[in-house]
Amino acid sequence: MAVENRNILKRIYLVALVILIMVTAIGVKLTNIQWVEGDYYRKLAKERSVKTFVIPANRGNVYSSDGSLLATSIPNYTIRFDALAPSQENFEENVKSLSDSLSIVLKKPSATYLNEFRKARANKNRYFLVAKKLSYTQYMTIKKFPLFNLGAYKGGMITEQQTVREHPIGKIAERTIGYERFDESGNLTRVGIEGAFSNYLNGKDGKVLKQKISKGQWKPIRDDNEVDPQDGYDIVSTIDVYVQDIAHHALLKQLIEYDADHGCVVVMETKTGAVKAISNLGKGKDGSYYETINYAVAESHEPGSTFKLVDLIALLDDKKIDTSKVYNTNGGVVTYRGRKVEDSHEGGYGKISLGRGFEVSSNTVMVQAVYENYNKNPKQFTDRIVNLGLNKPLGLPFKGEGIPFIPEPSDKKWSAISLPWMAFGYGVSVTPLQTLTLYNAIANNGEMVKPKFVQEVKEWNKTIKKFDKQIINPKICSDETLKKVRAVLENVVKRGTGSKLYSKDFSMAGKTGTAQVNYHKTDGSMYYASSFAGYFPAENPKYSCIVVVHKPNTSKNNYYGADVAGPVFKRIAQKVFTDVPSTNEVKNLRKNNPVQDKNYLTYNDKVNKKATVIPNLHGMSGMDAVALLENLNMKVKAIGIGKVKKQSIQAGQPIVKNQLIILELS
Repeated sequence: MAVENRNILKRIYLVALVILIMVTAIGVKLTNIQWVEGDYYRKLAKERSVKTFVIPANRGNVYSSDGSLLATSIPNYTIRFDALAPSQENFEENVKSLSDSLSIVLKKPSATYLNEFRKARANKNRYFLVAKKLSYTQYMTIKKFPLFNLGAYKGGMITEQQTVREHPIGKIAERTIGYERFDESGNLTRVGIEGAFSNYLNGKDGKVLKQKISKGQWKPIRDDNEVDPQDGYDIVSTIDVYVQDIAHHALLKQLIEYDADHGCVVVMETKTGAVKAISNLGKGKDGSYYETINYAVAESHEPGSTFKLVDLIALLDDKKIDTSKVYNTNGGVVTYRGRKVEDSHEGGYGKISLGRGFEVSSNTVMVQAVYENYNKNPKQFTDRIVNLGLNKPLGLPFKGEGIPFIPEPSDKKWSAISLPWMAFGYGVSVTPLQTLTLYNAIANNGEMVKPKFVQEVKEWNKTIKKFDKQIINPKICSDETLKKVRAVLENVVKRGTGSKLYSKDFSMAGKTGTAQVNYHKTDGSMYYASSFAGYFPAENPKYSCIVVVHKPNTSKNNYYGADVAGPVFKRIAQKVFTDVPSTNEVKNLRKNNPVQDKNYLTYNDKVNKKATVIPNLHGMSGMDAVALLENLNMKVKAIGIGKVKKQSIQAGQPIVKNQLIILELS
């Protein structure tokens, strides 16, 4: 019996020991969790229930030189409802009034909202969708409605904000202004000014704490952000909306008339190189025209006869011959190493001077002149092209600038026909903007300036950076050469290939161009590229302009530069001469492409629209609000960065001159 008792005791002791060990292990583990790994597990629990979300900063606005808004970031709001957040008393007391209020703003029956709210409450839906794609004004209005005005925890209102990029003037100059897109790898990329100046336009992201309320659903812990986002700087471009509108529609009209594949037009201010208008239109599969490729910047191709300006500058400035030197067009055909160079005019022009040969765009005259004067030293001719800067890109801020090609006598591919072919614009390759830069230099008394698309970076009314004129070449040729070249370019329009464009009411100067593209191929892909480059007015040039139209329909037998591209040039010159506003008046291009939120006006609207009462500034960018109020002769104090969230004097109050108004920004 005693032995049996001892065995039982041993078993009891063993069990007790095991239990003691287990309790000790559990105690050690609990202690470890509490004191050693406590911070880790507390952090893990918090991460799984509370999380920091990034609030993307609003990108800065892009303005035109005349103050119109070209691109802006507009907040879109989504409102959801946590049906379990309000108490039963608050819910029953306010749900009917809330439904009535939403019905007025969102144009749905009050009964629909009432039923949906009650259903969400019954189903314990903590993420019920109320409305999406709301403007800032709509959001602020709904936020004040019954129940929602109690806040996120007592009222159950959940707000989600998404910033979208809008272009108030629509698709005009879209490729140059820029836009966002995703590449094949899914990465966000930006083109145009939006991409080139992202370091200025990008702001600093904010942060907001959100709490997990159900699977995959989060709501802000508090109304205020942990860190408010800071808006990016604004960009003031060189684009003039009025000139842009003229250029865009003039090009579009001609592309449609000739059923062309694509084309571009650029208008540049002579003295500064500021690009006042640029349009790049390509035909889509549906037959409509869209801005998809920046042809003016990216498309390097054989220019054809507009390149003959290089011939004339070289011949005159190197003092090889004068414009009076006479050449025989030889029935419109000259031959070099078995290859024919032909004039577009059948039978040629007989014996004519160099100047007249340029005016009528005689290939035989220009080729003979260049060949006989540079054949023994072709490097002298190519050095002239290098001096004009046509052998290298302009160095524009945009990605994808076209690469020019100018052959050199030292190149392996240089042949006996390289020089004569270069003389009428073949065997070389330049972009439309390079050609325009050359013609602009002639208009600008020999000073070659770099095309520019942005004039300054601003934060409200404060200039952060100014982009001044950049001189590529202070003098491309002598004043004597300039005088002769300008006279011949003016005669092109008066009595040469551009005579159809002549008007006694305003003067123009320039050169037509018609180039064969893919002429060396035998698959039938050859087509024409028609162009016109020049400036206006001829006597005291203010603007230079180039128009290039690719693949016009040849069924009309009118594919020459004067017929296809010339009318676009003339239309622009005519409208700018006769219709340009004496003040900074700009057509309201937004009527067909409105920005939905009424708070987002063009800069001109904000500055020029005089008022007698204090305007509602909520949601307006700080820079624009300050400009507007200062124009109304008020003193302004702005606190913070971003958009106006509070104003010290309420909207509708009479304006008092020199009165101080305080703006709180966020």
